[in-house]
Amino acid sequence: KTMTEQHSIFLAKSEVKANDLEHKRKVSFNIQKYNDSVVKGKQQFADLELARKKAKNVKWKTIENLDKYLEQFEKNFTANGGKLIWAETAEEALDAILQICREKNTKQVVKAKSMVTEEIHLNEFLKENGIESVETDLGEYIQQLDGEPPYHIVTPAMHKSKEDVAKLFHEKLGTEPNLSPPEITKIARKNLREKYVTAEVGITGGNFLLADVGGVCVTENEGNARLTTTFPPTQISIVGIEKLLPSIHDLQLFWPLLATFGTGQNVTVYNTVFSGPRKPGETDGPEEMYVILLDNGRTNLLRKEVRESMYCIRCGSCLNACPVYKNIGGHAYGATYSGPIGSVITPHLKGMEEYKHLSYASSLCGNCTEVCPLKINIHEMLLENRTIAAGSRLNNNMENFSWSLWQQAMLSRRLMNIAGPGIKNTVVNKLFKGSWAQHRGEIKFAERSFNKIWKDREQQ
Repeated sequence: KTMTEQHSIFLAKSEVKANDLEHKRKVSFNIQKYNDSVVKGKQQFADLELARKKAKNVKWKTIENLDKYLEQFEKNFTANGGKLIWAETAEEALDAILQICREKNTKQVVKAKSMVTEEIHLNEFLKENGIESVETDLGEYIQQLDGEPPYHIVTPAMHKSKEDVAKLFHEKLGTEPNLSPPEITKIARKNLREKYVTAEVGITGGNFLLADVGGVCVTENEGNARLTTTFPPTQISIVGIEKLLPSIHDLQLFWPLLATFGTGQNVTVYNTVFSGPRKPGETDGPEEMYVILLDNGRTNLLRKEVRESMYCIRCGSCLNACPVYKNIGGHAYGATYSGPIGSVITPHLKGMEEYKHLSYASSLCGNCTEVCPLKINIHEMLLENRTIAAGSRLNNNMENFSWSLWQQAMLSRRLMNIAGPGIKNTVVNKLFKGSWAQHRGEIKFAERSFNKIWKDREQQ
């Protein structure tokens, strides 16, 4: 098998970004700000490790009984007057959204920040069908103006400096150059608030689904999601099936964890539970509310080896901790979900053969697992993905042959001793010139290995 197109693109983009010092400076600056905040945020927990273990147990219970909780959510949400749509694929979800928009005869929708809508490429789809989709989160609005997908799960424009954003607004909106962040925010607010009152449909994602009350939780810092769900008569929330929690009482644990590990806050500024359309006597809220429960490959994650990946609450902490992500950035991955957790789930969501290379883009240092609020064994699942790929014979013959030789050599001290420093130098510096040796100085193995030195010492 030859290298896939996605693999080739990944290597090319990674090569560029890994050598872009200005890009790395911006990302390092923003991640350091995040790290400083998280240290403070963790201080709100009397026993942080206990909280992490309890949260993991809740998600374990949920995923082990996913069918039960999905049906419970449907029953309670529809009892509140909501309309629920099951979407097995991205196409089914897109068709459902388009049908709703056409029924409402709308040519414009406003959208809160949502990774699942990025996953199904909703904005592009609506544009093709003559409907304008306006991002209302400031980071997402910046990325939409620039024609780029989100760079990060939580902070979409992490790779941009304030000077980059000011330049972008000048080029796209005709504003004065070199505006300050408060001035940029005021312009975005003015432009977006006009959209809220004219859009017929508001679209959100969902941070959590609550089975016992039939509620959709949306967590945000800017208030744009509340405006998106208040003014338009119709609200659509599209949420992955793994976002379930058994009870509204679980939020007292999950909201602080998501805030602390996501942004370093004690709790996010706006936390809302939507449980259906406006009821008689209520002063605001949509006239109709739809929830689209999306699979789109998520049931593939239920396999034993990677089931823990469904516990993810999309805080983004593993991205900020990953040495690979810090060097190549979010766009190099060529997938909606980047970083360590993205490398685990993308091969199962989009196809192992086309995306298996992401699971190899890791040092397996384990820092992603260490910083995960739910202690998900991310680095072990990356290794499991490699095993699945090898077991499915998705690696090419040369790779399999090379690893076979490597295994025999590593398991045999005699063979390692036979291969003297000259052979070892040639293998590393010449045979792997296009990968290992390309950006490193030549390795020179010692004339005598530790094994030989030890034997000589024993004999003496």
